[in-house]
Amino acid sequence: MCAMRMRADEIDIDAALVRRLVAARFPRWASLPVQRLASSGTENAMFRLGDDKVVRMPRHPGAVESVAHEQRWLALLGPRLAVPVPVPLEHGEPGEGFPWPWSVYRWLDGRNPVAGAMEDPRALAADLGAFVAGLRGLDARDGPPNGRGVPLTERDADTRSAIGRLEGRIDTGAVTALWEEALRVPARTGPPVWAHGDLSPGNVLVEGGRLTAVIDFGGVGVGDPAVDLIVAWNLLPASARATFRDAVGAGDAEWARGRGWALSISLIQLPFYWETNPPLAENSRHVIKEILAETG
Repeated sequence: MCAMRMRADEIDIDAALVRRLVAARFPRWASLPVQRLASSGTENAMFRLGDDKVVRMPRHPGAVESVAHEQRWLALLGPRLAVPVPVPLEHGEPGEGFPWPWSVYRWLDGRNPVAGAMEDPRALAADLGAFVAGLRGLDARDGPPNGRGVPLTERDADTRSAIGRLEGRIDTGAVTALWEEALRVPARTGPPVWAHGDLSPGNVLVEGGRLTAVIDFGGVGVGDPAVDLIVAWNLLPASARATFRDAVGAGDAEWARGRGWALSISLIQLPFYWETNPPLAENSRHVIKEILAETG
């Protein structure tokens, strides 16, 4: 569980606070037990409420805007997806010393998969590919922009800055060459489509080796959906990537942009979370290693 502060502007959130908020705003649930959940998430703290609900609390000011965004778009997209996603139950108001809105969702069973320790990687790859394809197939008209559905060139400065901070810790020459190669890939020319935006192991739930749910839609929006290919490197082994790619239907340029996204995200995350979020830092190292092995 990542309860350590990762940003200077994070606020303290604990089970006692959540109990007070729930009792004040939703007294019908006041007697339900509250338990903080283990999570490597960086934006929200999660608390199980009773047996069938979960409370989602923004940890810092930058996460607040996504509360209403997620509730709005999950209500519209969720019923049209074949894979279970969070179902908004209530919208909590600030109170009890907590300054921001918060959410209550229906509980979803499953556990987060671990890269390199999956029961049936190809089956999970097919499930994830079907989810991505299904999301892409939804009507994107009037959809909000996805903050990650942008050209890779917009991440160049931040990615190079992160590489500089990793000097002596990774092979910065090799990752710089890979990043420059990704920047040369043609940009998407088709219409914007839906993308989740953060398909990381912490946002995937599985049981018996199969996908049971996808969570955290705080960044969902429309744009270049290549960002949703990152799961091919942050979770799936090389032996299952072709299955995932076939299920999504990604062409060469899109696949290369997806690999560029996986590399950029991991490079930026690694120095930022090296000490404060060990699971996320470890997954970032895993992605970099996988991409170097694949392209070496």
